[in-house]
Amino acid sequence: MHFQRALSPVASSSENSDKSSAESDSETEPEQASVYHKLLATLKTSPESESEEDDDESESEEAGESETEMDSEESQETGEAEGGEEDENDIPDKEEAKDTAEQMPEEEQANGAYTSCDPSHEVIEEFTDVKHESEFSLETNFMEEESEDCNADERKSSTSQVFSEDPFKQHMDKEMEEKEVEKISTLSKSSSQMKWPRLGQLTFSSTLEKHKTLKPDKEVDVKQLHLHKPLEITWPKVNKQLLSSLNKTSDPCFTPLQRELFCIMNTYRDLFYPERTALTNGEEIRLAYCLHTLNHVLKANAQVLSNNAKRRDQKPGIDNDDYRDQGLTRPKVLMVVPFRECALRIVHIFIRLLEVNNERKIDVSNKKRFKGEFGSNPEEKPPNLKRPEDYEAVFAGNIDDHFRIGVAILQKSMRLYAPFYSSDIIIASPLGMRTIIGAEGEKKRDFDFLSSIEILIIDQADIYLMQNWEHVLHLMKHMNLLPLDSHGVDFSRVRMLNLNNWSKYYRQTLLFSALQDPQINSIFNKHCFNYMGQVAVRNIPQIGSISHVVVQLPHVFRRLEAENLTSVIDTRFQFFVDKVLPEYRDAIMSHTLIYVPSYFDYVRLRNYFKKEELNFVHICEYTKKAGICRARRFFLKGERQFLLLTERFHFYKRYTIKGIRNLIFYELPTYSHFYSEICNMMKATASGMDATWTCTVLYSKYDAQKLAAVVGIDRTAQMLQSKKNVHLFITGENE
Repeated sequence: MHFQRALSPVASSSENSDKSSAESDSETEPEQASVYHKLLATLKTSPESESEEDDDESESEEAGESETEMDSEESQETGEAEGGEEDENDIPDKEEAKDTAEQMPEEEQANGAYTSCDPSHEVIEEFTDVKHESEFSLETNFMEEESEDCNADERKSSTSQVFSEDPFKQHMDKEMEEKEVEKISTLSKSSSQMKWPRLGQLTFSSTLEKHKTLKPDKEVDVKQLHLHKPLEITWPKVNKQLLSSLNKTSDPCFTPLQRELFCIMNTYRDLFYPERTALTNGEEIRLAYCLHTLNHVLKANAQVLSNNAKRRDQKPGIDNDDYRDQGLTRPKVLMVVPFRECALRIVHIFIRLLEVNNERKIDVSNKKRFKGEFGSNPEEKPPNLKRPEDYEAVFAGNIDDHFRIGVAILQKSMRLYAPFYSSDIIIASPLGMRTIIGAEGEKKRDFDFLSSIEILIIDQADIYLMQNWEHVLHLMKHMNLLPLDSHGVDFSRVRMLNLNNWSKYYRQTLLFSALQDPQINSIFNKHCFNYMGQVAVRNIPQIGSISHVVVQLPHVFRRLEAENLTSVIDTRFQFFVDKVLPEYRDAIMSHTLIYVPSYFDYVRLRNYFKKEELNFVHICEYTKKAGICRARRFFLKGERQFLLLTERFHFYKRYTIKGIRNLIFYELPTYSHFYSEICNMMKATASGMDATWTCTVLYSKYDAQKLAAVVGIDRTAQMLQSKKNVHLFITGENE
């Protein structure tokens, strides 16, 4: 597959391990032992080879074009050539989109090596540091830090007193039986519905016995949340600024959304929240999961520290299983975010949460280096750009999407750029994970550090649909596998759940997205096995984005019939070629824009248009700036009848395409508000032509979620029941 990563605003990467694009779903996990003695043997041998399929694509000719993305060296484009567009370079130069490794010459791939820390370092140095291993050791660092802390004993005692009520202790100390694990693996989940004041309609699902009904608290006493000591003091201060921006809030610690989200997080259930937007509630949610992450890590490390002291004081020769408090590897939390700016904000929140007051500043190692690599220069962005507010919110700051960084949390300090096997938290992008996990047969690949992840946070999952979803799938397939090496672990301290290879049944997954999508739903349904169960927010849009179309425009929704989900792609193409395109071949139907969400559908249509010698131009995420300028000019002046436009290009650029008179949505857009945005581009066309404007949308019964987001749930129900084409006429915002 030549298309590794759609236009993604990052610097070019030449990591050799990234040359294999789409990992097959048939990839099998290594054979895994399930008891202590088998594990010892397993760690000395290699697992069964993973079987992968080569994903052949017919669009081989795209390889050449896929090497040509937007030119980040040019600064601005003339308004005349663009038909009035003020600026083409809407992303800072050094953050402009580049091709991925497989789109580069093979010799460059072979010579390239990526590290998130320093290009001069070898990849292996990111995960092992033999010289400084003792310095990064959890036991060594925490013993030294805590021995100087006069409040250490108080913290330990408070932790032991509340362990029976502490959700962390309840979750991690739960001893599952083999029959329970078998149930989770084989039986279907039972579900129940509940409506909460802020989150709305929730679906609770679990394979094991029904848990007690979870109800939201109207007000939360921070002391009842079992937060680790520093967080009880710092959280209200950190969240105060966000609370002050809200007019009405009765809770002094949480916003209504944060309160209900944290109520679920703190029970260690999996959570899927598909209404996270960068413009409205993004920071609220980020603060909430950062609090949960730090609370978990501090408790886990405090437990290790407490047991260190007990083991030191016990008589020699006594073997006690009470001290099993660790996983097979140290990393406990994996936070997947799309851009470096997101990682920067997360680390800043961590620092603020750990600083009790101005007098007790924590020591942050490599802070200057971190700001240099993850920060951004506001002056790099051209001042005259005009883009929608949601675009500005998503693409704020450093939008490089190839990074990974380990963070070690100590009582008085935080270590950035910690080796992964000495880290508590890993913050990374899907591409950053993909290039270190690698593919079978590659020499430099590693995923042992994912073996004992206890909390997985995937934020802004919708953006990964615009980057490369295969990276997310590849990551999920390598979560919580038995490590290939012992990495110096003390097996007497490893929890039995990890030795039995049951860690995936204890892992909590927090999934946040701006939309509901079948691929995102699949991650939550097929890759999450938490014994505590799952909670998914399932609100149905009552009013679709079509209500935001401000031009008078007839909308014709044409239904196509497909036998099954796998045949939809071919059925849609044939339906378009046989029934839709002939209506637009006439010269009178000029200025027709065809909006294509899928890159592969775009390639197929482009090849067909070339074969039929149709008068058209095309713009995708790989088109050079000169090609974009030329295509837009030809389309505006009517010198080309059709314009093929990909969704990813619109996502990353948001240019106003002028001259549209006829609009065809080859498939409903991934983001519902793109529908109204594209329709409203007709405002840029000269007045007096509105009588001839048309909009045609192709859909099938498998597009129910996208359809509801565009036209609303009531119309969707009617359209799915009827097999006739639906004609809607929108007269303005109020219909």
